Amino acid sequence: MSQAFDPTTAYWQEIVVLPEAPRGPYRRSYPARLPDGRYLVLPLRGVPGDSERCVASLIANHAALDVVETLAGFMARQARHFAAEVVVGLPTLGLAFAPLVARGLGFSRYVPFGYSRKYWYDDALAVPVRSLTTPDSAKMLYVDPNLAGSLRGRRVLVVDDAVSTGQTMASALTLLARCDADVAGVVVAMRQGQGWRALRDARGRPVEVEGAFDSPRMRRVEGGWMPE
Repeated sequence: MSQAFDPTTAYWQEIVVLPEAPRGPYRRSYPARLPDGRYLVLPLRGVPGDSERCVASLIANHAALDVVETLAGFMARQARHFAAEVVVGLPTLGLAFAPLVARGLGFSRYVPFGYSRKYWYDDALAVPVRSLTTPDSAKMLYVDPNLAGSLRGRRVLVVDDAVSTGQTMASALTLLARCDADVAGVVVAMRQGQGWRALRDARGRPVEVEGAFDSPRMRRVEGGWMPE
C-alpha cells in the first residue's frame, strides 16, 4: 500500500493557533506544539527504505523568515541555562538558526562548521558524517583552523536545525573534542524521535539537548500514521 505525501511549498510559512490539536491518525501533516501553545504544521515524509515509517520534516531555508526567527527565539531562551561561552552552528540548516540564537544570547558572532573544504583546512580538524536525510552520502564536517582556537577550553553551545538519530550531532561532538572544547549543551529547532537521547560527549557524559518542539517518528496504521 502506497502513501502519497504533499508538496512542501505551502508548509513552514506560518505559526498557527489550533482550537484543539488533531490526535491522529495523521495523513499528510503533523501539528508540532510550540512552547507558547501555538503550532507549526509539518509535512510528513517517508523514511528511505522503510514504507512502514515516516517522519515530520522541517526545512529551515524553505521556511518563512518570521517562522525561523520565532523558533530561534525559543531556542535562545531554552539555551540560556547552559551558560555557554561560544556558539557553534552546524551545516547546512543549522546555520539558519545559529546567528539568531547567538544574538539572542548576547553574542556578537558564532563559529560555523561546514561541509566545504577550503585549501588551508587541516584534515585533523575534519570528521565524516551521515544523517537520516542523507543515509547513503558520507560527507566531511570541517572547522576552519583559524576558528578552532576560539573553542579550546570554552563552554560551547551547539546549534542545529534538528536532531533525530544523533549521527550528525555525534560527528560534531567528535570534532569539538578535537578542538578541546567543553560541550555545554545542544539546542535545536526540532527534536525528532528518541535516538538523540543516547548522545554522549568525548568523556562519555550524556549531552543535554533542548528543542523548540518535539516531533515523533511515525508508523503506518489504518487510516494514516501514528507516533511510534
